[in-house]
This record gives sequence, structure tokens and C-alpha cells, in this order.
Amino acid sequence: MIDLYTWITPNGLKVSIALEEFGLSYRPHTIDITKGDQFQQDYLAINPGGKIPVIVDHETGITLAESGAILLYLAEKTGRFLPRQGAARHHTIEWLMWQMGGFGPTLGNAHYFLTYNAGQAPFAEDLFRRDTRRLYETLNARLAGRDYLVDDYSIADMAVWPWVSRFLRHEIDLSAFPNVKRWYLRLAARPQVKRGYDVPHFTSEIPQP
Repeated sequence: MIDLYTWITPNGLKVSIALEEFGLSYRPHTIDITKGDQFQQDYLAINPGGKIPVIVDHETGITLAESGAILLYLAEKTGRFLPRQGAARHHTIEWLMWQMGGFGPTLGNAHYFLTYNAGQAPFAEDLFRRDTRRLYETLNARLAGRDYLVDDYSIADMAVWPWVSRFLRHEIDLSAFPNVKRWYLRLAARPQVKRGYDVPHFTSEIPQP
């Protein structure tokens, strides 16, 4: 059994979707970051960094934070969704790192300036609007002629998809990125993705472009 401490953010959804895809038994625990649950002492005892998500794997005794590290851990634990060797393994990690280092942080800033603080910082809004579009262009180019980011469905897809699911907040029309739209809808139709999207609780149906 795995305990998952999470909230309804793209980083949280990555792990709940992954746990559904891996078919692992888990218990979700709601950490409402809008109420400051992440700073409660009982949670800081699990993750001193005060971020979500975190897993506690009672089979191995491992407690792990950072969503990308969690995805790698689950893939290696199960032997699924990450090639064991060769170029495909390295490219899967490459695109996971692309999400962790660029796509996620940039879109997180887009949420902050374009959605939650619109009109407060025009320079920042313009910067992150342009950089968001550049990253969608990169993703669209990668998915040209591909069903998935690498050869087969992998943890890289699981990492990127929840961020794309916020395309309305990014002021992005997915029809302008047909390869991304096709990939997004393919993953959105997966039962595991649908179940993971509702963890720790239902908020809305998966957005449809």
C-alpha cells in the first residue's frame, strides 16, 4: 500500500494518474494547499519542503517527494512505462526532465500571472505568454508523426499531460497545435487518466478543446 499526499494541481495529478496506470494500491490524502495544509507540522514531518505530492511506500519503507522522482521510482519499482535500456530510456528521461525543468515551471508562472494576477504585471504576463507558446510549439513538433513523446506511452506522457490539461489558463487554443491536441485527447480517453484526474477529489470533467 502506498499513501499519496496530494492536491488538485498538475504535479499532484501526475502521480495519481501514474498510480492508476501502474495499477498500484494507494490511499489518497488531501493536502489543501489553499488552506496551508502543506505547512502543518504533521505534514512537514513527512516532507520538510512543504510541497505536494509525497508518497510513502509501506512495502519498501521509502518516503519520496518531487513528482518526477516519484514517477521514476514507480517505473523502476514496477518495470513499466520506462524502457530498461537504450535510446528510448534516455529519451523518456529527457522529456520527463523537459517537463520538470521547463514546461511545468513556465506554465506555473503563466497560471500565476495570467490567471490569478491578471493585469498586475504586464511585462511578466507578456513574457510567460510568449514562452508558454514557444513550449507548446516544441511539444507540437515533438509529437509530429508520433502517438506518444517517445516510442510508447511512458512516464514522460504522464508528466506532461496534466499541465496541458490547463490549456485554458495558458490562453492556448489547442487547435493551433494539432499534434498536441491529438495526443491530449488520446490520453484523456484512458480510463486510468480519468480516474487519476479525480484524485484527491472530483473538481471538473477533463477539459475538452
